[in-house]
Amino acid sequence: MTLRQNARHFLAFSVLSVAPAIYSCNSSQQAGETPGAAAEIAAQKDFVFGDDRPFPQCHASTLVRNDDGSFVVAWFGGTEEKDDDVGIWVSKGRPGNWSAPLEVAKIREDPHWNPVLHRTRDGKIYLFFKVGKEISHWETWVQVSEDGGASWSEAHELVPGDRGGRGPVKNKLIELSDGTWLAGASVEPGRWEVMVDRSEDGGKTWVESPKFKIDTMAIKGKGAIQPTLWESAPGKVHMLVRTTGGVIGRSDSDDNGKTWSEITATGLPNPNSGIDLTRLSDGTLALMYNPDNKNWGSRSPVSLALSYDNGETWPDVIDIDAGDKEDEFSYPAIISWGDSVATTYTWNRQKIAFWSGTKEQVKKWSALKKAE
Repeated sequence: MTLRQNARHFLAFSVLSVAPAIYSCNSSQQAGETPGAAAEIAAQKDFVFGDDRPFPQCHASTLVRNDDGSFVVAWFGGTEEKDDDVGIWVSKGRPGNWSAPLEVAKIREDPHWNPVLHRTRDGKIYLFFKVGKEISHWETWVQVSEDGGASWSEAHELVPGDRGGRGPVKNKLIELSDGTWLAGASVEPGRWEVMVDRSEDGGKTWVESPKFKIDTMAIKGKGAIQPTLWESAPGKVHMLVRTTGGVIGRSDSDDNGKTWSEITATGLPNPNSGIDLTRLSDGTLALMYNPDNKNWGSRSPVSLALSYDNGETWPDVIDIDAGDKEDEFSYPAIISWGDSVATTYTWNRQKIAFWSGTKEQVKKWSALKKAE
């Protein structure tokens, strides 16, 4: 496998702290002037790499955080999505100081897709990804880092011989309170359908669930894909899903993810674009999504919403990145530690953007936005 690197790129942000990373406000701000919520949010954005990159396009990022506060970020990059030169790339570091993108997975000259990073409680980092020309023929591969993302094992198939995709399809898997690994999965040929893949032996073997039922009266079109999961209490597991119906869907389980309710519509909009969610230590949910309600609608802005009642309502919402309707800020990934969150997302298929903040900052900026 050929490893390709580009020159290290540093952005001209002034790092004031690490967790979360806070950057200097816009230089056009006048002395003594209080910045608005949008300016403060924008000032905390970073790019994992710059314009000098070894691939024309990139998409579908994922991230984990090491104990020392550094991050590992992965994505797929190449000429264009579906092209044979697309591989899986990784950068390690923190805002203002990222390593150069390094291609760490290229099984063969077929397109690679949707990397998913998972950091176990003992510090190992798993990298799952798909390989194949068409989604219906996807193979799921996995490799492991035991040194915080500095080096990686040889990749192997997650479920040898399986086609169509096993393990996590886009969003991170979760480790349940009983030790089970639960991964949100889906298939797309024909009708779009959701399932979960579960492992009770630390990722060695996997059992795929039946496809979920979906409320087709409320959720129109092909269906739903790409679940994001959380556990609210021991055995109580939930998911939100991307749909073709203009809304985010939801399903719930009372038995550690073994059986699930029908996917129903929530009040959250979804333009048939990827979402991701994390649960903070106090139970607050933080959701990244695009707030358009049209199927294949706009992927601008990308927004962060907070829920304090296990996803029933989402009273605090801020736009992390916004532009014209033709812009694309999409496919977010989000993680949390303590009262902080970090997210990455696709920036116009050209870069991977990074943003970090605290729950209290989001609440403050949401209140400022409501007052405008």
